[in-house]
Amino acid sequence: MADISAVPSAFNSCQPSIPSFLQDRIERYYQERVRDSWNGGHIMRGRVPGIDALHLSSNDYLSISRHPKIVSATADSVLQHGNGAPMSGIFLHGASPQLELEKRLASFMQAEAGVLCQSGWCANTGLIQAIASSNTPVFADVLAHNSLWEGIRSSGAKPVTIFHNDADHLERQVRRYGPGVVVVDSIYSTNGSVCPLVDFSSVCDVLGCVLVVDESHSLGTHGPRGEGMVASMGLINRVHFRTASLAKAFAGRAGFITCSERFSDYFKFESRPAIFSSTLLPHEIAGLNATLDIVRCEGWRRDLLHSNAGYLRSCLEDFGYNLGNSESQIIALESGSEHQTIALRDALEAKGIFGSVFCAPATPRNRSLMRFSVNAALSKDDLERIARVCRDIRHEVKLTEWPSSRRKRQCIPPKKRVMFE
Repeated sequence: MADISAVPSAFNSCQPSIPSFLQDRIERYYQERVRDSWNGGHIMRGRVPGIDALHLSSNDYLSISRHPKIVSATADSVLQHGNGAPMSGIFLHGASPQLELEKRLASFMQAEAGVLCQSGWCANTGLIQAIASSNTPVFADVLAHNSLWEGIRSSGAKPVTIFHNDADHLERQVRRYGPGVVVVDSIYSTNGSVCPLVDFSSVCDVLGCVLVVDESHSLGTHGPRGEGMVASMGLINRVHFRTASLAKAFAGRAGFITCSERFSDYFKFESRPAIFSSTLLPHEIAGLNATLDIVRCEGWRRDLLHSNAGYLRSCLEDFGYNLGNSESQIIALESGSEHQTIALRDALEAKGIFGSVFCAPATPRNRSLMRFSVNAALSKDDLERIARVCRDIRHEVKLTEWPSSRRKRQCIPPKKRVMFE
């Protein structure tokens, strides 16, 4: 019989020692980022929000995460079905709530078919793996979401960078490297700029490329019923695939891809994230079904969202902030260095305004920023408070010294050729 007294208890157990090659990597992080860039603090960890704080970090654009119909549908499902029978989606067939939700979402987005994934990350990485290979050039906007870039890397395809929102550069690159896959965001999560989808789709039509549009930040927020930018612009016959994270306006936890019926089955048996991930849980499906009804029927939420975003953008531009090309509910204050961004974060949080810090690797190291995600629940008083704080802290955060402010004074648009470091 084994001597159980020799087995370490939970109280005296310890981690095995880490070999030097990994230890060196960990120490570089603490030295180069925590000590040198963040002065021993952490760029993502400022103050703890008080009860009167205004939160501009959530992607719940329509302010529905606590909607009673969604909460009730989710709770009823948990009580009735628990967590169901978790399994890979490749085993689903016949009557299935997840397959029925795929049909509902596809119809909503005016697509022939669609596939639900565990997340927007899985949707994007899995899709690129399924449509690109080492022989395929993939043309990606420099600000395309990191999940699209990761899909390119994991597929072994050749990445070809496109200047931000530059359809002419796309055309030159395709003529140089040959037809392939083009990946863009309809609304870019870093700075809120909007892709010129008509121009990009025209290049793809003429030169024989596959066009993928990530609609994570336009699904639910754009279109008469929230069907997204592609459908609302009449481009469904010119965009081969649309992807979306349902953790934004849909306030859930899943990803979605629009495609043909034939591609749907192909994807489920060719995409590694699709094969090796479990299905959604029953309460997630129930919640998303209820959410789809809310998104379609409560258009007043979209109206409030766009009104709130337009008001705040106008105020901040009047105060001298360079908002780049933001035309959406995403507003970026590009402070520049990580030191400047920490100063901006602290100044805002001291007055109860909490946004999202974006820094490397989400941005180039010298293009860090504070992102405001506007939502439909912000009142007029809330918006005026945010604007007033941003006006009052301009001297404290040295707004005039920001690189983005210098570009604004010089009337020079943000450089198109900025590449991720």
